[in-house]
Amino acid sequence: MSTTATATGTAPSLTPPSARPALWDRTGVRLAAGAVLPLVILAAWQLVTAAGLVPAYRLPGPLTVLQAGADLAGRGELGLHVAISVQRVLIGFAIGSVVGLAVAAIVGLSRAGDALLNPTLAALRAVPSLAWVPLLILWLQIGEESKVTLIAIGAFFPVFTTVASALRHIDPHLVEAGRCFGLHGWSLFRTVQLPAVVPSVVSGLRLALAQAWLFLVAAELIASSMGLGFLLNDSQQTGRVDRILLTIVLLALLGSLTNAVLGLAEKKLLKKWT
Repeated sequence: MSTTATATGTAPSLTPPSARPALWDRTGVRLAAGAVLPLVILAAWQLVTAAGLVPAYRLPGPLTVLQAGADLAGRGELGLHVAISVQRVLIGFAIGSVVGLAVAAIVGLSRAGDALLNPTLAALRAVPSLAWVPLLILWLQIGEESKVTLIAIGAFFPVFTTVASALRHIDPHLVEAGRCFGLHGWSLFRTVQLPAVVPSVVSGLRLALAQAWLFLVAAELIASSMGLGFLLNDSQQTGRVDRILLTIVLLALLGSLTNAVLGLAEKKLLKKWT
């Protein structure tokens, strides 16, 4: 300890420099950096529309879009559209993720399951989202069931693909070491295999959430009377470009918000399991 620190009564820093977060890893810096590009885009948008470089009927200004949102909110419609869409995404995401994790466990841990299921699921994964819509409407009618099912299909494949691949590529020496300690079946999966694939599970869930929002728009564009997809389609038919831009911005914000919530859960899971 230096004599200066002793004389002044100030304790020296016990945190080694290497343990302090790097500049770009600090939360405040990352938030500020992430806001730069949206602010630049917003400023450019305002300048272009204010200068009249693009006709207002093609690109309304930010204030016009904000006013459109305020009008819808004042009539109580905007909150209803958002709430219905968020509900559909969360339910479909939950169902698709649970089923995806279960099927991934079968395919990833069983050679028989891999041989029986993987080729068919790989083929179904290539089917575009809109191709499912007529069949789901025919089977489930135009209701919440068809929309939630389509979203669940979208959320299923990222989770299944990511987790099944991770389970198949677990270090065999790690599994063998667990068996040497008498671990088998569920105990082996819980103690050795699950912690090894937790990062892949989280990655699959984040991809599934993004895919759920994409499939939501596909579901609500075709067969819906409420929701952000319906608002997008209705605004296109009535020529309300301000509402179209408003819906796009809301989808981006909601997707970012739900992804951020999942990111908080990711930190807790990784801290517990890794």
